[in-house]
Amino acid sequence: MEEKDIYILAIESSCDETAAAVVKNGREVLSNVISSQIDLHTLYGGVVPEIASRKHIEKINQVVESALNEANMTLEQIDAIGVTYGPGLVGALLVGVAEAKAIAFAANKPLVGVHHIEGHVSANFIENLDLKPPFMCLIVSGGHTHLVVVKDYGEFEIIGKTRDDAAGEAFDKVARAIGLGYPGGPKIDKASKEGNPNAIPFPKAKVEGSPYDFSFSGVKSAVLNYLNRAQMTGEEVNYADIAASFQHAVVDVLVEKAILAAKEYGFKQLAIAGGVACNTTLRAKMKEACDKNNITLYYPSPIYCTDNAAMIGCAAYYEYKKGVRHGWDLNAVPNLKLGER
Repeated sequence: MEEKDIYILAIESSCDETAAAVVKNGREVLSNVISSQIDLHTLYGGVVPEIASRKHIEKINQVVESALNEANMTLEQIDAIGVTYGPGLVGALLVGVAEAKAIAFAANKPLVGVHHIEGHVSANFIENLDLKPPFMCLIVSGGHTHLVVVKDYGEFEIIGKTRDDAAGEAFDKVARAIGLGYPGGPKIDKASKEGNPNAIPFPKAKVEGSPYDFSFSGVKSAVLNYLNRAQMTGEEVNYADIAASFQHAVVDVLVEKAILAAKEYGFKQLAIAGGVACNTTLRAKMKEACDKNNITLYYPSPIYCTDNAAMIGCAAYYEYKKGVRHGWDLNAVPNLKLGER
């Protein structure tokens, strides 16, 4: 007997993107609507949580409606509602969770809460139909830098994580310090193309006794100290060189540890996920290292690397298949850990 197709309406509002999507059978995206607030937050040099929450409230109904229209579906045809409930900004998450609960209640559909980072990992399933667990995954975003073994859909073993700043956070802070503004990741990526990555030897932190853990506060401080010293001595600085050298230091560590983990754990498949997975240097260096070590590299298209609801729909599908259902008491959990329920 043929299995019935499963359609998930997914909602994502953990930071500054209001997003909704319709996903079929966890792998086929029928619609992926994203309303970004980047222009708004650029004025303040970063995300202002209060403004983000208010914008989500304004946009969420329109975004959900657009996602259903684009997929050419009605709520009746949807099997379950998936929603990000953590981690993220508490006010922003609450908007998505309240919307999902209201829709699920009104339409009498099951509710499936999704971990935001699980969503980022699942983004790799959308375009890579041959990718199935188990595999190694490097998650690099504004709030997270994790090395995880994806044991099964929705099942992770964290083998390494950052001890301080996440990679994306370090990108944002350095971008601000050298006057590039927000969002830092794409701006440093662009500026570094004009610079020399070997111009300034910024440090690459090793965490004693933890080969898979990361630390980026040292390299961030080294950039700030370099800028302060130059300012005090009246020395001219080349911002493109700083961007390229900083990026080089961060990317080298990410690649080195991810490859080491894949080899030590015996995986021939390595995926990268999260906003920083868009970084062109990271993709190129990781590809080079994977080719050298006979490892297949997977990464999502840029639209699925940054926050979106298609990845949440994909993760929700596998949770739904496992029988995960949430009640009306589902709440936003801003500091939800990976693997927690």
